Amino acid sequence: MQEVQNSLDTQDFLKSLGFPSVRIHHSFNHFDFTRDSRRILVIGPMGSGKTEYSSRVWKDSLVALKKSGKIAKLTSTLGADRRKVFFIRSMLDKNRFPDYPEDALAYRGGYERCGSNIAHINDSFELENILKSNIGIGTWIIDEASFYDERLVYVVRNASLEKGLNFIFPTLILNFRKDIFNSTARLMLETATDVFPLTAYCEHEDCIEDSFYTYRYYLIKGEECPSLYFDPLIVIGGDREKIGSLEPNYCTRCDIHHYLPGKEYTFFTLKPLGESASSGNIDPLKKELSALKNKIENSILYKHLHERYDNRPEERINLNSLKIDFISEKALIYLFAEQNLITEDLLLKLVENLHLDRRYMGKTLSDNRRPVNLDQRLLL
Repeated sequence: MQEVQNSLDTQDFLKSLGFPSVRIHHSFNHFDFTRDSRRILVIGPMGSGKTEYSSRVWKDSLVALKKSGKIAKLTSTLGADRRKVFFIRSMLDKNRFPDYPEDALAYRGGYERCGSNIAHINDSFELENILKSNIGIGTWIIDEASFYDERLVYVVRNASLEKGLNFIFPTLILNFRKDIFNSTARLMLETATDVFPLTAYCEHEDCIEDSFYTYRYYLIKGEECPSLYFDPLIVIGGDREKIGSLEPNYCTRCDIHHYLPGKEYTFFTLKPLGESASSGNIDPLKKELSALKNKIENSILYKHLHERYDNRPEERINLNSLKIDFISEKALIYLFAEQNLITEDLLLKLVENLHLDRRYMGKTLSDNRRPVNLDQRLLL
């Protein structure tokens, strides 16, 4: 929090209460609905309180709306009153809080009910339609905006500048790889007017340091198994503990306890294999994917991780990543959906030849906006 200068009145007041000379810091202020055309990023790892920030804005709006018409003149532009708040959530995230009401602005530990002022959308075109249908709303909270297409950033910017609307984005800017989440996140950073960075305690049991990072891991037979660097960028799941390889778990970790095995392998080995396959030399990639699927001890990944972590007792937990299922499928999805090195035809041929799990791949590709009909049969 920002430190502020002690005024004489404040110092006198604190002394009257028996306090010695102290430093005074800004508290969390009520939301200022009089300021227009703001695009506010509320960023931080999971568990840092991004959605709770949104709930405070919602609560503030309920109080501010009870004020007189004189206040309405201060908080309105072109008929849109910024004291009126609308909450937008991604359709991909709809099942995250299954035990809460349909109209809940939900977060860990509670929720606010938004009534008709909440909607789930798929893309920027649906947002545009909702904006047109609710011209009296002046403040829009768009949860996890990084999940949407880049066009959304410009829809928001134009509405903000032309109509004086405020937009609040409680969102992840960094993904589990500690990279900028995607091009949408990058554009939001470029066009934001305000940024509120939040942190959380590292959730490692032996640590209480500040954390900026979201950590992804799987629970396999009671063991924490860090996700590999090339794990699919988007995996849709609920806010509950998951067991097994289908869905990961998330928590917030500091740099020391944020394990991310396989990054060097991805760029030294996996991506070059994909580039070679895209030029027609498919066999080396097929051999590695086959090893990852059928006998991981024969894979380059296995050798790489053991060379890196065998003699580092404090980092041997990274070897648990080899216990996760669908590693071959994840590697192929990464090359196809993120790197665009594998054509759809080659993807289908490799899925057929290597007997990869079609159900897992179909859902994951769809979640990452690269749906493919995997029932086709194309042999190498």
